[in-house]
Amino acid sequence: MKKLFLLSLIGIFTIGCTTQQPTVSHDDTITMKIVQINDVYEIDAINAGKNGGLARVAYIRDSIKSQYPNTYYFLAGDFLNPSLLGTVKVDGERLQGKQMVEVLNASDLDLVTFGNHEFDIKEKDLQKRLNESNFNWTTANALHVTANGKHPFRIENETRSTSASDYEIFTATNTAGKEVKFGVFGVVLPSNPKDYVFYGDIYDESERAYYEASKVSDFVIGLTHVAIEEDKEIAKRIPNLPLIMGGHEHNNMLHKVGKTIIAKADANAVSLYLHTLTYNTKTKNLNLDSELVMVTDKHKSSPKVQKVVDKWNKILDDNLSTLVDNPNEVIYKATIPLDGTDTASRSEQTNLGVMIARSMTYVFNDVPEAAILNGGGIRIDDRLEGDVTSKDIFRVLPFGGSVFRVDMTGELLEEVLNYGVKASGTGAYLQRYNLTQNSNGNWLIGTQPIDSKKTYTIAMNDFLLLGLDIPFLTEDNKGIKKVEKPKEGETAYDIRSTIINYIKKGK
Repeated sequence: MKKLFLLSLIGIFTIGCTTQQPTVSHDDTITMKIVQINDVYEIDAINAGKNGGLARVAYIRDSIKSQYPNTYYFLAGDFLNPSLLGTVKVDGERLQGKQMVEVLNASDLDLVTFGNHEFDIKEKDLQKRLNESNFNWTTANALHVTANGKHPFRIENETRSTSASDYEIFTATNTAGKEVKFGVFGVVLPSNPKDYVFYGDIYDESERAYYEASKVSDFVIGLTHVAIEEDKEIAKRIPNLPLIMGGHEHNNMLHKVGKTIIAKADANAVSLYLHTLTYNTKTKNLNLDSELVMVTDKHKSSPKVQKVVDKWNKILDDNLSTLVDNPNEVIYKATIPLDGTDTASRSEQTNLGVMIARSMTYVFNDVPEAAILNGGGIRIDDRLEGDVTSKDIFRVLPFGGSVFRVDMTGELLEEVLNYGVKASGTGAYLQRYNLTQNSNGNWLIGTQPIDSKKTYTIAMNDFLLLGLDIPFLTEDNKGIKKVEKPKEGETAYDIRSTIINYIKKGK
């Protein structure tokens, strides 16, 4: 995690300029503040409480709003999934983001756009989350596919019946009674195909929503969940778009394309962007200042929001207590941070990935000669530093699963390893133990080259054998000679217990 408490990146520009500016008074000026977060999977602070935390973000927003009434709180997608809490069952149902919606409701969030991970969950569960939300949703390019055709997603509850809109209109005023209307449109990248979702073209729909919103507002900004290169293309196609508040990437960034500022904060509310927009109702000029604020334990928490966070944390601890004696027990001191970030887990061998893989051979008394797991199974997207608890291990692998002992041919093993290398950047990239590739591209198990005709015993997580990441890696592959699966109650039955056991043994 970054050690900075506050980093300011400023992008200031003016639109609607004329060659000679008339004299104006402060009565013509309206100031708006927008707090932006994106890609938030944890409701509470991470990194041993040092960074992030939605209760802290709410406190920051509340503090700003007390001075600037025209303050808004937006989330640029990805928050319902994945998370450890989302896998917990309450009253027989997995939460699937219910905890996140409740926390954001308590935070008085104003607007979200869909992220690709919102569509991870089933249609019925997404509908429940929509119905539970007090905040508004916007997307110009994602429609709900129903038996009656394609329609905007709906929010239906006791207090309102409305749709996720192509754009939302907000009205800000000053003490002189002057007002400005601004529009906010959203789009999401079509990377998560589902039968119940139709994706329109992100560029065409961005342009359409922008121009439609422009007809009923003084200026329009974007709230997007697309890759940065796609944000840049949107900015090129809509040259008068002043601001894109983006998501999808998990590290903070600030770019300028023409007149457009593109801002993305760090995932899990490790940082937020504070945008100050100053609009002159007489000259129609808009000034923008974008500041990155690191959210740390130096910030206070909103008591109202923290109360909801604590409620869900207790539910999580109670649930984990059925699986491990003390979820908050410190089991490891990470003097060197354990890298569980998405980018690293899916593209390079990490110390956390190697630790997990090593534990997978240890649980079988080191009978397996090596171990592999898909990097995409590591979902914490964080670096574990300092005290590491059992709960942290569950956060690393929220979906759990078992560790299998698999006898397979060297030929298939090499094929699997080569596929993993080629899949770099995706979840199919393999974290490994005791498997290396030499400068000639040949694979070694230990210090010896893999013999294609020999049979090896390899520990792997059960997900890999489903063939979802590596299509040919299934139990019916002729290269698979034997699969031993642990029974319920055995340590290898849950990979999280496998890792915790390995760490606690001091290995």
